[in-house]
Amino acid sequence: MKEMEKIRCVIMRGGTSKGIFLMGNDLPRDKEMCDKVILSIFGSPDVRQIDGLAGADPLTSKLAIISPSSRTDADVDYTFGQVSINSPKIDYKGNCGNISAAIGPFAIDEGLVRAGETMTKVRIYNTNTDKIIVADVPTVDGKAAVIGDCKVDGVPGTGAKIMLNYSNTVGAFTKKMLPTTNPIDILEVPGCGAIKVSIVDVANPMVFIKAEDIGLMGTETPQEIDGNSDLLNLLERIRGAAAVKIGMAKSIDSATSESPALPMIAFVNKPADYSDFTTGNLIKANAVDFVSRLMFMQITHKTYAGTASVCTACAAKIPGTVVYEVTNSPEEKKQIRIGHPAGVIEVESDAKYDDGQTEITRAAISRTARRIMDGNVYIRSSVFNRD
Repeated sequence: MKEMEKIRCVIMRGGTSKGIFLMGNDLPRDKEMCDKVILSIFGSPDVRQIDGLAGADPLTSKLAIISPSSRTDADVDYTFGQVSINSPKIDYKGNCGNISAAIGPFAIDEGLVRAGETMTKVRIYNTNTDKIIVADVPTVDGKAAVIGDCKVDGVPGTGAKIMLNYSNTVGAFTKKMLPTTNPIDILEVPGCGAIKVSIVDVANPMVFIKAEDIGLMGTETPQEIDGNSDLLNLLERIRGAAAVKIGMAKSIDSATSESPALPMIAFVNKPADYSDFTTGNLIKANAVDFVSRLMFMQITHKTYAGTASVCTACAAKIPGTVVYEVTNSPEEKKQIRIGHPAGVIEVESDAKYDDGQTEITRAAISRTARRIMDGNVYIRSSVFNRD
């Protein structure tokens, strides 16, 4: 009896995340069987993911499924999955901006999109959000360029700059930029009481709170946050209350299992000096427009998610939100600089204001990406058996 099956795969870094890339036609068509195979490829559930390819961290337990697109407005279809480490679950509810940065290079290198001489535009249909992302990918000799001078804080070295335009992703999940129509909502959170939040949906839905409202500065390190179990529980309850508010979970208590990744939650504060936790280098207050710490899959994001960067920058443009309140003159800024634990991310963000309404006209980030390996991943044949 054949003991092992194999499937083609590629491991790529996109921005500050790393993912396993699979072609859709190489996977079982049955959804339940497909998820079983993917979990086996990743090595989940297991706290170390020791028997699979993933890296035992939410930022390295990411999935991209790619297919040629049948749409006239897209070149490739892309489905993102956040693969749980500790449970047999794959969350397909949202997208990952960092992994999105690697979709264009992957599509070019796999021959799904013909490379231009120096720059190639790749139109990516994200099935999770039903939105189009446009990537401008530098190309050389018919392949995606890797070498360049673009620096992404949280990634060693530099690379070729990939621009991702998310201006068409307003209302990614809820179909509205402000899911509740309000720039400010008051959530009743067990153990916390009433707390002021802003819920914004661009690229992915997020809930924002002021750091000072939960006794924080906004410059804390991931270790300081993740080492405080009471704080983690509080943040998850707030996130859960927001998830219920916008229909992503039935109750606060079930939010972690029903929708563990979305909405993401971030706390923000006015600019302040702090140290890059990875290098110890000082980041001056005048280098950022505000500081923020992002939670992802119930722990602190070591940098800042790509989609979260877009959503946060857009929130800064919406009068009345908590992000707008900590940003000096946001309407005048074309670049929003977010201070995260490992540095700064800049987002090109612009908006039009008309009769009290805000329209996002530009929401773009620069990222780098590269192929790390390609080949076959081996899966036990028994995984393909139906229970």
